[in-house]
Formats: sequence, structure tokens, C-alpha cells
Amino acid sequence: MISNFILAPILVHMLTAIVLMFFWKKIRAQKTISIIGNSIAFLVSLQLSISVWQNGNMTLQVGGWEAPFGITFVSDMLSATMVMLTALVSLCVGIYSTEAINTSRIRYGYFVIFHFLIMGLNGAFLTGDIFNLYVWFEVVIISSFVLLTLGGKKRQMEGAVKYVTMNMLASSIFLTAIGILYGITGSLNIADLPEHVAAVENRGLVTVTALLFFVGFGIKSAVFPMYFWLPSSYHTPPSAIGAVFGGLLTKMGVYSMLRIFTVVFTPDDFIQGVFVAIAVLTMISGALGVINKRNLRRILSYFIVCHIGYLIAGIGLYTELALVGVIFYLIHDVIIKSNLFMMSGIINKIRETQDIYRLGGFYKDYPKLSIVFAIILFSLAGIPPLSGFWPKIMLFQEAFAQGSYVLLGTLIFASFITLFIVARIWSEIFWKDLPKPNSEEIDHFCNFHKRGKIALVLPIVALAVVSLFIGFKASFIFEISERVAYELKNPQIYIDSVMNHLK
Repeated sequence: MISNFILAPILVHMLTAIVLMFFWKKIRAQKTISIIGNSIAFLVSLQLSISVWQNGNMTLQVGGWEAPFGITFVSDMLSATMVMLTALVSLCVGIYSTEAINTSRIRYGYFVIFHFLIMGLNGAFLTGDIFNLYVWFEVVIISSFVLLTLGGKKRQMEGAVKYVTMNMLASSIFLTAIGILYGITGSLNIADLPEHVAAVENRGLVTVTALLFFVGFGIKSAVFPMYFWLPSSYHTPPSAIGAVFGGLLTKMGVYSMLRIFTVVFTPDDFIQGVFVAIAVLTMISGALGVINKRNLRRILSYFIVCHIGYLIAGIGLYTELALVGVIFYLIHDVIIKSNLFMMSGIINKIRETQDIYRLGGFYKDYPKLSIVFAIILFSLAGIPPLSGFWPKIMLFQEAFAQGSYVLLGTLIFASFITLFIVARIWSEIFWKDLPKPNSEEIDHFCNFHKRGKIALVLPIVALAVVSLFIGFKASFIFEISERVAYELKNPQIYIDSVMNHLK
């Protein structure tokens, strides 16, 4: 397979967005074109993942300029996995959006911006250059800001201001780190940097630069103490937008940490200690924040913060098994968080509220749908043998093996809080009777036509099936995670695939 195929996931979404511009006022055409574009992107992402799995890393030197002088794109198992997850989520959310997003937002360009956002995510996962990583980050930030403000409601604008302010701060720190790194190494190609970084005599400056990258990526990932913008922003947009944000956007920061802190900067004891400390504080902040919340979307937002701590903790432990746990949890978390936000959207459409104490009777009224939601919630809590159980066990095991008992205790505490809140959600929304039932209450879900119901429910069922597959076929996901972790712990594989590409 020619190396130019690496660009296919990016180009498909770019071309889809361009085509959509010619159908700005035609709602049905926009929906159809978006689904077709997402389907094609899913197929090419699947093919890319299979090719990397079978044949190893793929690289593209744009314009034929040999690395490190040109623009490099790289697809290894980590980036191919992230692109595949992005394609799956964008396909499901795209179908869900055809009914979940109202026509006024579609006329404002929802689907156009949606595809530009996914294009930016794929670009960030596939680039082999740190400055181009920054550029793709900015594409994602601009697109996500437009999606956050689409519709112009006061609550959305308030959340969007917090979102863009913190992301501008993160981008400034990220760009500062890039400038310092270029100043001390003379290169920004990710595969070329390790040799130059190792040759820098001022190790203190290298450590400071590494910490600047961590702060920049950490703000974008919503780690402690700069996490407050996420719960204030992610509950404001429609559920379809929240699904993309909750499932994918924060993971872009985690992906960047995995890439930079395995290839460019090898974490020493100090850096590992910083990662672990921030992970502990992030998990505690998210867990404590979720306890007294009653709005379902805010609860889900704090869950994102709490569970980002799991991923940061695994990177901080920096053993191969810990990285296996990180990748496994990353795969699980992308699917579950996206599905949770879509689930909250259906609940809101049916009951017209997100307040869990004003909800109830859901299992009685919608037993089949409730079973699907149960799979999602119990996977989030890590009930064995569902998808969230296996990576947590790996992280518990490695924290214990490394003697990091504070981290182990925090992981257990965060898991217990997650289970407790999931039990509360199930009790309040599904088990108990609907408070103050009204005999004239309208079943809002029944008002949807059959095609609309399918568009809303099918994506949620599909991702629930994927999460069941992750749990019951854990050996397959473990094999993928093990391959990714091995490549991360042996960065020379990545370096050789880029630097020897044209030799």
C-alpha cells in the first residue's frame, strides 16, 4: 500500500466538509453527505489500521523532502488505533446528529464544522512534527469553539468563553515549549528530536521544556489544577457535540503526552513523580466534584476529569504493563464517554430534564433501552467482565508492584466513587418511580418517526456492542494494547520508520 494512504482519513473529512458547503440550505442533503463521508472515513481508517497491524509503521514525507527537513506523517499502532476510534465515534455521532441536532444549527454549518473538527483530530494523531501538531490542535480548537457557540444561547456562550480561554492559555504554553525546544535542538521532527535532546548539556533546561509540554497538554486534557473549564463547558452544548468532546477531545492531549514523553523525552524519576502526583490530584478532584452533582451532564463531565487521572497515572508509572493498561483504558474510555453523552441526550429528549432527582421510571417505560444504558453505565463502573474492569486491574497491579501505594489507594477510591455514582444514577433515573407522574404526560420519544428513533438509538446500541466486545474479547484488545505499549517503550521502532524511510 502506498504511503500516501496515510492522508486518506484527513482528506475524506476535508473533502466532505467542502462538499457540504455547496448544500448549505439543504438539510436532508447535508445529513446524507455527512453519513456517506463518515462511512468512507471509517472504511479507510479500518484499512489503515489493518495495514499497520500487518505490515508495520507507514510514513509519508510530503513533497519527497527527506526527514527531518520536510513535513512528515506517521501511522504506527498508536496513531492508527486513535484514528480508528475517531472514525468509529464520528460515524456513530454523525448518524445520531441527524436527529439530535435541530435544523437551525445544521443551517449554521454544524456538519461542516463537525467534519473539520474530525479532520483536525486525525491530523494531530498522524503528524510526525511537533509544530504541525500545534497547527492541528488549533484547527481542533477553532472548530470546537464554533460548535460550542452554535445556537448562541447564554449558557453556551459562558461555557465557550471558559473553554477557549483555557485552551488559548494551553496553546500559548505549548507554543512556548516548541520555541524553546527548537532553540536548543534545531529540529521539530519528532523522530529526529531524541538524538538532539540527548546531546543538550543543560539537562535542567530540558526538564523545564518537558514540564512546559506537560502543562500545555495537561490543560487540554483537564488535569489538576486546570480542570475546572471542562465541567463548566461540556454540559452546555447539545449531546451530540458533547459526545465528540467527551470521547475524543481530551484524549488528544493524552495522545500527545504518550507520543512526546516516550519518543522525545524519556521520563526520569522527577518527571514520573510529577505525572503520578498530578494523576492522584486529578482523580481526587474529579471524584469529589461528582459527588454532590445532580445534573447528569455535569456528572459525566466530572467523570471525564476523574478518569483522565487513570491515564496520566499509567504514563507516570511508565512500565510496559502500565502502558498496556493506559492504551486499553483509552480505547474503553473513548467508546464509553461518547456513548454516555448520547445516552444523556435521549434521556433529555424523553423527560426534558437532566436533573437526576426529577427523573425516574425509565426502566418501567423503556425496558429495552434501559438494558442498553445499563451496559454503558456498568462498563463505566468497571463491573467484571465489562470493558472498564480489565485496564483498571492492570493499573492496580502495576501501582502495587511499583510500591506506589498512594496511587493505588487513589485508584481504588476513584473506582469506588464511580461505582457509587453509577448506582445512584441507576437508582434515580431507572429504578425509582417518576416523581409526581402526570396522567397527561406526553411520551416525547413516541413522537419521533421510525427513522428518527433508529438514528438516535442505533449509534448507542452499536457503541454498546463495541464496549461488550472490548470486555468479552479482552484478549484481542490486550494484544493491540500490548503491541502499542511495546512500541512506546521501544521508540527506536518509530524513529527508524521515519528517519530510514527514504534510505
